[in-house]
Amino acid sequence: MLNQRKTVLDALISVGNDYGYSNLVLQKAFDEDGVPPEEHAFVSALFYGVIDRRITLDYIISLFIAKPIGRIKPVTLNALRMAIFQILYMDKVPVSAAVNESVKLVKYSKENYNASFVNAILRNFLRKGAVLPEDNSADSLKIRYSCPTWIIESLISDYGEDNAIKTLRHYLSAPQITLRINTTAITDVEFCQRMDENGTPVRLAEFPNAAILKDGVDVRQLETYKNGLFHIQDLPSQIAVSKLNLKVGERVLDMCAAPGGKTFTAAQYAQDSGRIVACDIFEHRVNLIVAGAQRLKLSNITCLLKDSSVYDKSLGSFDAVICDVPCSGLGVIRRKPEIKYKENLDLPELDSTQKKILSNGLKYLKPGGRLLYSTCTLRKAENEHIVRACLDKCAEYEVEYEHTFLPGVDGTDGFYFAIVRSR
Repeated sequence: MLNQRKTVLDALISVGNDYGYSNLVLQKAFDEDGVPPEEHAFVSALFYGVIDRRITLDYIISLFIAKPIGRIKPVTLNALRMAIFQILYMDKVPVSAAVNESVKLVKYSKENYNASFVNAILRNFLRKGAVLPEDNSADSLKIRYSCPTWIIESLISDYGEDNAIKTLRHYLSAPQITLRINTTAITDVEFCQRMDENGTPVRLAEFPNAAILKDGVDVRQLETYKNGLFHIQDLPSQIAVSKLNLKVGERVLDMCAAPGGKTFTAAQYAQDSGRIVACDIFEHRVNLIVAGAQRLKLSNITCLLKDSSVYDKSLGSFDAVICDVPCSGLGVIRRKPEIKYKENLDLPELDSTQKKILSNGLKYLKPGGRLLYSTCTLRKAENEHIVRACLDKCAEYEVEYEHTFLPGVDGTDGFYFAIVRSR
């Protein structure tokens, strides 16, 4: 178990304080350390758990030290976080193992002089425990749910205290993997049978062509994945694309398409006919869409390297446009807990980019065409407010349908979408 914890420790140090691209760091750690598949679940749970609960863990550590937590060396600090997380949130890990292995991590590091310091703090914590604040002030919610104050205040402002707390609680729950079944290749029933035969059973969601897979499965290794029988796509995203009511032979533009989930679903609704033009601003992300389309054997997708914040008349007009714009990501924090710690998030610049992309998307619509505007955030400033600001200047468009999936209420990640129709 020490080797597993060493992998976690090294990965936590690699991602730094802002935890950018934690999924890539963890996958690299799996590959470089040769972590066997049967150990991935423990490593992932501890790695992401420490990231997710960092604010709470640091509050607890601060109760037992005299100096500011920012002065603790990285190996020592992360070893403490790991131990306390295991003690509080991983019931199957013996307390003695959580303490002793964390002490060893420090003892066999360049910070070995802190091994007794770590041992003393953990023993003191076990004796005295730690009580978290129970009131519902923003500062107390921050500690209890390990979420920055600005996010909490934003949620309360937009949805009220009760829904905000439900969302904060949802952020700390375990995510599930939702699949979109490739309807051009297999039926829902046949897909479930195939997954059962391969030892990875799924359950169908209430929404057609969607299936739920238990967390912790390495999807890339599944025979059904390699053969293009599904792609990963969250349920709200699947529902949003369905609301476009795509028809066979239609021309569709996906303006910010990578990694391709909405593009692939749109292509399947069009029964691999017509033309889906998928754009992204980064070449490596365009390549992801190309690879996904090839794996799914979808022939009606054209991928372009393009900045969708700049209008391109040469693209022509479309029956349907998808604008899944860059956003703050506050709806998917339970999948990407590092979002909570981003310090370089320029919200005004983000709002400006969203307006540009949506305004351009409207220009591509044919008369009577439909546009899907969507985000995976919960800030109304990036959702309803952006749509209203753009449409107030364009009387020829109207909102036909809109919905916000609220975590803790809908049982999904947070997601907003609006269907806009050209009159």
